[in-house]
Amino acid sequence: MFDITEPQVPEITAENVKKSIDAKEGALLLDVRTAGEYLRGKIEGSINIPVDEVTNFVESVVPDKSHTIYVYCLSGSRSVHAVSTMVKLGYTRVYNMINGLLAWRAKGYPVEG
Repeated sequence: MFDITEPQVPEITAENVKKSIDAKEGALLLDVRTAGEYLRGKIEGSINIPVDEVTNFVESVVPDKSHTIYVYCLSGSRSVHAVSTMVKLGYTRVYNMINGLLAWRAKGYPVEG
């Protein structure tokens, strides 16, 4: 049997994402859930590009491929795929937020919507 999984991608914890936001380090938060999920609750300041649209739109939204980007979804699965795609597109500072919005909420961090 073949194990078809995404390659290892750079990761970051929700706690370290929050520290970066609080320190105003200028990182971009990218939510790769569906538009409907995004409207029901998101991390303040995040932008939404659904995972199946990342290839088509990320370069126009974030043209600087060296910009720090933290990618999240609900649980961390879709964001792994998005980060893998972005690395293939040449992004060098893109990180998957481990366990996604579930981890963010578990820490008691604020969510809009």
